[in-house]
Amino acid sequence: MGEDKSHSTKPQRGVYLAPWERSFERFIGPLEEFIHRQTTSGLLLMSSAIIALILANSPFAESYLHILHTPISVGVANWAVEMSLHHWINDGLMALFFFVVGLELKREILVGELATLRNAILPIAAAIGGMVVPALIYYLINPVGDAASGWGIPMATDIAFAVGALALLAKRVPKALITFLIALAIVDDLGAVLVIALFYTETIVITPLLIAGALFILLLSFNMMGIRRTLPYLSVAVMLWYALLLSGVHPTLAGILGAMSVPAMPKYDPKLFSNHVKILMQKFDANHQPGQSIMTNAPLSAVVQNLENSVLSVGVPLKRLEHVWHSPVAYGIIPVFALANAGIPLQFGSLTETITHPVMLGVSLGLILGKFIGISGISWLVLKLGIAELPKDTRFTQIAGVSLLAGIGFTMSIFVAQLGFGNNEELLLMAKTGILGASLFAGIAGYTWLYIVSKPVAVES
Repeated sequence: MGEDKSHSTKPQRGVYLAPWERSFERFIGPLEEFIHRQTTSGLLLMSSAIIALILANSPFAESYLHILHTPISVGVANWAVEMSLHHWINDGLMALFFFVVGLELKREILVGELATLRNAILPIAAAIGGMVVPALIYYLINPVGDAASGWGIPMATDIAFAVGALALLAKRVPKALITFLIALAIVDDLGAVLVIALFYTETIVITPLLIAGALFILLLSFNMMGIRRTLPYLSVAVMLWYALLLSGVHPTLAGILGAMSVPAMPKYDPKLFSNHVKILMQKFDANHQPGQSIMTNAPLSAVVQNLENSVLSVGVPLKRLEHVWHSPVAYGIIPVFALANAGIPLQFGSLTETITHPVMLGVSLGLILGKFIGISGISWLVLKLGIAELPKDTRFTQIAGVSLLAGIGFTMSIFVAQLGFGNNEELLLMAKTGILGASLFAGIAGYTWLYIVSKPVAVES
């Protein structure tokens, strides 16, 4: 048998590898890459939440809060924006989180599970049920007063935690079930964004809002003009964020609007690109001189630059930006958000009062019972009516297990809680306690349920 060199780790002659480059050479598909990132992000998120809880209940609690409330000014003269570090994380960095959510949503609508009506019906219906029922349960427990404004808290699913927990069962559940949860969570995120825009905006300032609208139209114009470089989009998106901040609408929505404007179509189709590259490679070979550096060979440098431009033209800006920003958001921004927002002072002496508080009950029952009843109930209904069909190789008992995992509402739920109870420390504390408790229960219950009802998936030869 001859040696198979297709997977050889020995570098080829003429190839320079940076010290750590070999670690990143293994190719994995888009879904596997997405799941891997969500799993790792979920672990980082959990670690950050634990650290925040330890800090908030340690002798360093006062220093922890002092750092979060440190004012930071960004800008020049009258254009400067001054907010606390906590607000910069929640209003600034989280705009990038919503930008990635928007990119994922747009991709799912164009080429993913939401691209065809038949595939989209089940996750969309399940997501709607998983938003409406939790909100109703919360509102039934907290119908009046300041607490009533928290009805949007149990509507959200944390995609990193939920997908990460399900990915731990990858050998026992079909890949289609993971895809279903991803599509459901993305629709759920869109619902949360709409709720934030429509119901958690207190005052509107018209002039900045009109400017924001004009900037969004400008972003869409870039798309229509075929601009594929990302710098123009980034520059205008930053101005859009600032305009929304002044308007009273939550500025993180600039991330979603910016993502919606990013081009999703390549300039060259694959055949045209292939022909163009063949011509360029002929020029490359004709101008190549052995022993001469490319830095001193102007025609060769021109061909390489042309190749680079061609690769950018056949690539999709949306996919490229999603690839670039997913890691910083998953591994940096979301854990930092957890570190800044999960610090809850635990009062064991008043535990009975805490677990019976209406906000605590509304949030926890909304996330646990509401998600389970809403997602599995609506899914059962649309399947029974023949409107939708189960994902490939899945059973309804597995959909029910996913509906439990969807009760993990960490990131988005805490984000909405900050908006609803930002000026009421007691209610915010109760809401965060309910989120953490419910998310922990939902994760354990969902994992256990799916482990019991699922059998190891046969590996294809």
